[in-house]
Amino acid sequence: MRGMSVRKRDPESRQRSRVLVLVDESNVGSSVRTAGRGLDWLKLRDFLAGPNTGRELIEMVVYAGLPPAIPLWQEERDKKNKFMHWLRSNGFMVVTKDGSPAEEGHYKANVDVMMAIDAVELSVEMRPDAVILVTGDADFAYLATKLRRHGIRVEVASVAANLGNTLRSAANAVIDLAPLFRTFEMMKAQDAPPPAQRPRQQHRRRRLRFSPPHARLRST
Repeated sequence: MRGMSVRKRDPESRQRSRVLVLVDESNVGSSVRTAGRGLDWLKLRDFLAGPNTGRELIEMVVYAGLPPAIPLWQEERDKKNKFMHWLRSNGFMVVTKDGSPAEEGHYKANVDVMMAIDAVELSVEMRPDAVILVTGDADFAYLATKLRRHGIRVEVASVAANLGNTLRSAANAVIDLAPLFRTFEMMKAQDAPPPAQRPRQQHRRRRLRFSPPHARLRST
């Protein structure tokens, strides 16, 4: 038709798949501490959807539980909130949930339901080509299946050697984080409190230890 101009699309942008990354902060934090390393969030983001991956990052959403808003936990809560502020200031979207006291010296703050609901809603609204679930929690297996029913590719990012078959088989692919973790700085002794002092986050089928965010955060 005359008088109609066709807007050409950038071939490079057309080839880049759009990715939504959802992070279970307590799960990935526990995994990297087990390896004796401090979690480098900027490296993690670049590894999953950085400029060299051929992917376009829509959002990287971090789900984290906070210590209870009571005097006993105020110091640790302030530290965790400072860490959450650092994440937000570096471009991460952060979703938090207030924890509640559990057994002595511990608290529970399960964010699984929030993460699952958001995963479905954001996927329907944003229509990513792929969703990366950064977790090794088998409870997210049904979520992976649900997203795939919507025609969305699902990848699970975790330490492959520790990933159960339930979540592994529910996803399209597994991204092994073990090689990445080995590039992180070693955690210093003063950064990790003794196990008896670590608050612990409870999950439906297992418990993961929470430790305050003392690990060094790289700014570059």
